[in-house]
Amino acid sequence: MRFIDPTTDRWQPLAESEGPRPHALLSLEQWNALRDRWPSEAPVGVGLPNTADVEELAADVARWALVVLHFPKWTDGRAYSQARLLRARLRFGSEVRASGDVVTDMLPLLHRSGFDAAHLRADQDRVSAQRALHFFERGHYQGDVLQSRPLFARSA
Repeated sequence: MRFIDPTTDRWQPLAESEGPRPHALLSLEQWNALRDRWPSEAPVGVGLPNTADVEELAADVARWALVVLHFPKWTDGRAYSQARLLRARLRFGSEVRASGDVVTDMLPLLHRSGFDAAHLRADQDRVSAQRALHFFERGHYQGDVLQSRPLFARSA
């Protein structure tokens, strides 16, 4: 999992006065307004609120190079479900990123749910975050988007 530094991130929000450009990060409202005019060769990222039904966006997902899922509070887990649906049902193969109130304790589950990257809350330490990703190196008993088979069904 990568940790995003917004000062060096190539994905930047699209200003209201801007037209389509590569590596633009759009809100869902912006995407809906620009969808028909967005050139297929310009990679686009879309930020989704955790209230969005990703299955209703299935036709658009194939055009996106990045999906940013928002955690308004670290205790609100709807974005985990969105990530799982993107990966497992919609077969989204591009980057899925966590933003908002993202804390170190969330990282193992973010990874298991299909997130590739996270923009950590400002008070979170990257060294601790990286360490948290290795707490379960030997694996989990249950299956997830990374390993669909439970531990007992895997060969030794």
